[in-house]
Amino acid sequence: MFRRRLLLLSVFAALLSGLSLPAVAADKFIILLDWFINPDHGPLFVAKERGYFKEAGLDVTLIAPSDPNDPPRLVAAKKGDVAISYQPQLHIQTSKGIPLIRIGTLVATPLNSLVVLKGGPIKSIADLKGRKIGYSVGGFETAILSAMLGKHGLTLKDVTLVNVNFALSSSLMAGKVSAVIGAYRNFELNQMDLKKRPGRAFFVEEEGVPAYDELIYVTHRDRAADPKMRRFLKAVERGVQYLVNYPQASWKLFIKGREKTLDTELNRRAWRDTLPRFALRPAALDTQRYKAFAAFLKRQGVIKKILPVGAYATELK
Repeated sequence: MFRRRLLLLSVFAALLSGLSLPAVAADKFIILLDWFINPDHGPLFVAKERGYFKEAGLDVTLIAPSDPNDPPRLVAAKKGDVAISYQPQLHIQTSKGIPLIRIGTLVATPLNSLVVLKGGPIKSIADLKGRKIGYSVGGFETAILSAMLGKHGLTLKDVTLVNVNFALSSSLMAGKVSAVIGAYRNFELNQMDLKKRPGRAFFVEEEGVPAYDELIYVTHRDRAADPKMRRFLKAVERGVQYLVNYPQASWKLFIKGREKTLDTELNRRAWRDTLPRFALRPAALDTQRYKAFAAFLKRQGVIKKILPVGAYATELK
């Protein structure tokens, strides 16, 4: 009797294997990038090219915005599932009542830095007294600069701020300013080096600014509990793990089909320098770190009130 049952089960399994069962459609999932496609987005493209999103039941579309301010707003309006954004921006937006919440981390360290010309007259931040400093975005960047100057006995009144409209490295190399704030250590420093005008960076986290996550994944607060978000983060984690284990193979996946625009020396250098900064556990949340940074923003006058961390950041398990 037992053998007969085993035989019947084997026949049944064989019949099932020959059936053409309808495939389950993957869930559409829109990810809005923070800027044009660049090495900061490596784990996302690796996860897509390796099929990790597909295996998680997600049909992912990655969209680069025409305006970098749009992605969080679109997600807040439920016109996208996830946006790549910035931790400082999240604090500012949620303090104003915008319904966003952080569900994961992409780049787990600051990239922002204060950059001067290497070998130039600025040897210390204290040397910036009476000098011009370029910036692109007011508010947070000037708050960072204020804290860095304060550590060396200076204030914003001791320098002249110049809005260089995102032309950070070119303005510095042309001598229009003595320093720039908001320069990314994985991009502007490499860009200047390639132009044979190397720069020197003062890292914000070493000069009076609490460490923070540079790039994060945000979604609408109402969608944080959606199972798709957990599946998304699991696929991203697989992407990061593969990228760290196989950086050269991952580079080829990243530029696949986009060689003409992405396969440049600048991007190759940025890829190398960004690699150790990706969050290995994207879903993990350091609550105390977020509290400390919110307190910093409050002291600098960037936000008027400090919200409970749970109001704008969560760890999906």
